[in-house]
Amino acid sequence: QVTLVESGGGLVPAGGSLRLSCAASGRSLRSNPMGWFRQAPGKEREFVAAITWSGGRTSYADSVKDRFTISRDNARNTVRLQMNNLKPEDTATYYCAARQELELSTFASLYPYWGQGTQVTVSS
Repeated sequence: QVTLVESGGGLVPAGGSLRLSCAASGRSLRSNPMGWFRQAPGKEREFVAAITWSGGRTSYADSVKDRFTISRDNARNTVRLQMNNLKPEDTATYYCAARQELELSTFASLYPYWGQGTQVTVSS
């Protein structure tokens, strides 16, 4: 079984920054893609960013491409999401996810492992 635990969420003013971290334990995910998704109340869960094991390939949602950066520390089975210039529309619960297949994916349904989420709230 794989366990993912997110941390780093909080309340920040518009224009501020947060750094989210996801620690993985249990089954090794060193060779697997990992990603971040978010879900606001009343909305569908949406893709934010994903990264391959090597870190050589990344994918971002258009809404965050120039503001967020995903990275990973494979030695510690940790993935990070640096969020800069936050906007009120970024307010959501952010989830870390992992999958066993090697291919990068932007679809939540293809990620079998999920954390419990960390809340990010951006005030106007």
